[in-house]
Amino acid sequence: MKKTDIFKTVAYISLAAAILVLSIVSLKNNKQQTQTRIYQYDKEQALVVKTDTIENSTASYERSFAGIFDPNKETKISAELQGKINEIWVDVGSSVKKGQTLIQLDNSLLKLQSQSVEVQIEGLENDVKRYTILAKADAIQAVQLEKSQLALKAAKIQKETLLEQIKKTTIVSPFAGIVTAKLTEIGSFAAPGVPLLQITDISELRFTINIPENQLFLFDKNKSYSIKADAFLEDDFTANLILQSSKANMSNLFSLQFLVNNTLDMKIKSGMFGKLILSKQNDIQGIVLLSSVVVGTSLEPKVYLVQNGKALLQEVNIADRFDDKVVISSGLKAGDVIVTGGFINLYHQANVTLKNSKQ
Repeated sequence: MKKTDIFKTVAYISLAAAILVLSIVSLKNNKQQTQTRIYQYDKEQALVVKTDTIENSTASYERSFAGIFDPNKETKISAELQGKINEIWVDVGSSVKKGQTLIQLDNSLLKLQSQSVEVQIEGLENDVKRYTILAKADAIQAVQLEKSQLALKAAKIQKETLLEQIKKTTIVSPFAGIVTAKLTEIGSFAAPGVPLLQITDISELRFTINIPENQLFLFDKNKSYSIKADAFLEDDFTANLILQSSKANMSNLFSLQFLVNNTLDMKIKSGMFGKLILSKQNDIQGIVLLSSVVVGTSLEPKVYLVQNGKALLQEVNIADRFDDKVVISSGLKAGDVIVTGGFINLYHQANVTLKNSKQ
């Protein structure tokens, strides 16, 4: 190998080694700079937390449940017979009374058939009279009289059938209410089962709420409840529980329905929202805390106790919840000091410095 080639090889190796050394030095410097910039949390450093001392107390409260108003009675009206619509006596928004005429179907053909049957009845009645006289005189066989009597009965039944059909061509309101939908017009053809009008009665309303199973015990059919409509908070309505579902919905909630009497001027409309407010409960005796101090899961709730300068997780049992508070049934006692603020970076057995919540 030539000396020049050897010199070149040595030069390349030296250059590569120099680059490697420079890279190692640069990475080391970068690591040192990065470590100086990153916050290094000192677990031995005491965390400043807000605390409070537990006292047995009482709490009065009211529960509210959001719900919606629906009509107690609502129906879509259709004809029992088919026929052309000659008259519609109401429109959307019309107030109607029970039995009031709403729609008149064409019944001219039925009336003509009824008149034809009346003529038949008149002829048959005359036949029965004549055959009765002749049968008494043994001038005709008794079977002829019987046939006439049976024909007369059939004709009278046919007449009653036609009169009933004529009656059904006049469509009336099944109950008092308001026309909330008009689904046809004069000249249209009515058929059985095809809706023509919708009648809604809002003089009484059903107020429906959905609650979890652990709140079902709060309601009793023998009690009255206070309900307010969101649009008319100045009005207080008294309601009775009329229905409690026996099966939960897809959200595992149970539906409860309450019957509410509307105002005379029908202030509450179907579809409005409201709140059911339970009467004030008996004063709660025990430990009442803000929900924000409880950590962990709903199945394993815990609070931070402070003992000997350390924060200790303590399991508790929650007996009840209302508004933003919880009622603790076990796990704490009067005199315990608990953490009420400063939960960031807080962990079990962390060193803490106390700052009373009342400060």
